[in-house]
Amino acid sequence: MHAERLWQAALGQLQVEMPKAAFDTWVRDAQLLAYEDGQFIVGVQNAFARDWLAERLGPIVTRVLTGIAGRTVEVRFVVWQPEPSPGEPAPAEIPAGLQVGLNPRYTFENFVVGKSNRLAQAAAQAVVDNPAGPYNPLFLYGGVGLGKTHLLHAIAHACAAAEQRAVYVSAEDFTNELIDAIRTHSTAAFRDRYRQADLLLVDDVQFIAGKESTQEEFFHTFNALHGQAKQIVLSSDRSAKSFVTLEERLRSRFEWGLAADIQPPDFETRVAILRSKAERAGRSVQQEYLELIARRAQNNIRELEGALTRAFALADLTGAELGEETIEASLSELASKSRTLTPGKIIAAVAQQFQVPEAELCGPRRTRQLALPRQVAMYLIREETDESLPRIGQALGGRDHTTVMYGYERIADRLETDEGLRRQVLAIRSSLFQ
Repeated sequence: MHAERLWQAALGQLQVEMPKAAFDTWVRDAQLLAYEDGQFIVGVQNAFARDWLAERLGPIVTRVLTGIAGRTVEVRFVVWQPEPSPGEPAPAEIPAGLQVGLNPRYTFENFVVGKSNRLAQAAAQAVVDNPAGPYNPLFLYGGVGLGKTHLLHAIAHACAAAEQRAVYVSAEDFTNELIDAIRTHSTAAFRDRYRQADLLLVDDVQFIAGKESTQEEFFHTFNALHGQAKQIVLSSDRSAKSFVTLEERLRSRFEWGLAADIQPPDFETRVAILRSKAERAGRSVQQEYLELIARRAQNNIRELEGALTRAFALADLTGAELGEETIEASLSELASKSRTLTPGKIIAAVAQQFQVPEAELCGPRRTRQLALPRQVAMYLIREETDESLPRIGQALGGRDHTTVMYGYERIADRLETDEGLRRQVLAIRSSLFQ
């Protein structure tokens, strides 16, 4: 198989396996430069990216390529900058305030707005237009793969273009840097890096919960920046009120400004996201195939884009048309996640989410309190397993298959319009696949 096609297929697989932010930041723009004696030589834009990929992703990339090629291969990352073609303008200079690690594709222009994320997008734009205004801090929260990191990067890009010093960091990296600073007696330099920022953006801030030293340092950093009228933007997978092991003084500060949640995208937004991705890739995809992916990949944007990328790679590798067969094959990765799920596990997760006893879900009672979670269980078992309608009914207390089909269809319809229910179903799916 041609080396370039192997590489493109590996990119499609990596996009499905990796967190969206990590893939888009470190892997998407990597270029296959050569294939020599079983070794893939991959070019990246700078030494920082080269070292990061070699240390953290090298074994994963090697495993994926070996699996696709059917033989043992090696991967070597090198620093490489493409030469501009004759008549092509040289790449624009990066704004001085923009640090390495921001994804150039994560801009406001590339963010697809729907009713599930409209408030968060408007608040992010307001922060750019009026930094350190009424939305300070801006606290964005929602499930994985819904666009929080995209909005943080978009804010950083816009502020850096306005010659403001934007510092973006994940809470995990913030913690690791603090540990290194303590170990090397360089805490003063660590504090200067963050407290001299015009704009501080901290992703996945839930990771500082339970870490006393990190919370202490972040508390003082927050106070220093806020006291100097500097903008702070935070993202989390849950609301500030939901932090159990977060100090009260930090939780209260997270609630000073505006908290905006990002909900799972509805069907129309999912289709729009897929269409936008296809257009950016210069590919023409029929509407019916975009809708097929949108119906099957409901959890988050990462699954949506990963499925479409895999479809492109499969079509290129086999020389086939981008049709229903290729789309179904690209969605097989989503199906494979469900093979270890059983009706019992799903019922337990639903019971925990709705705070009802498992025995009641499977029992004979037909109360309003039990009707919705029972139908959600029917929907999820049918979506995430290969169980037949009669077997689903049996798992839920011996109900007949017509009852199961009615429950499934009712939830499927409500998920397109009921944002609260979509959020609950996403939470259940997230707990099942963690």
